[in-house]
Amino acid sequence: MIDRLEKEVDMLERHLQVLKMVIENEPIGIVKMSNETGYPHHKVRYSLRVLEEENLIEPSSQGAITTERTQEFVDELDDKLDEIGDKLAEMRIDSAAELEN
Repeated sequence: MIDRLEKEVDMLERHLQVLKMVIENEPIGIVKMSNETGYPHHKVRYSLRVLEEENLIEPSSQGAITTERTQEFVDELDDKLDEIGDKLAEMRIDSAAELEN
């Protein structure tokens, strides 16, 4: 159960790292991103596809570039991550209290 969540978080981290590279270096291609991140080409390509489906990037002849939606997403990202972190913190089970009951 937790393993699946951990894998999703790892994938989200990769998607966000790829997005950050596009924001900072646009236009940027798969080969450069793969070389700089150490992720294999197929994983970078998958992240780019996910980001494109979310309308956060778009392809150009020189490589991936941001869209009009990118800045709005970035502006909201920290709040969303904080909300998720709070929700995860609420899920903690105090083992000592639970074992006493």
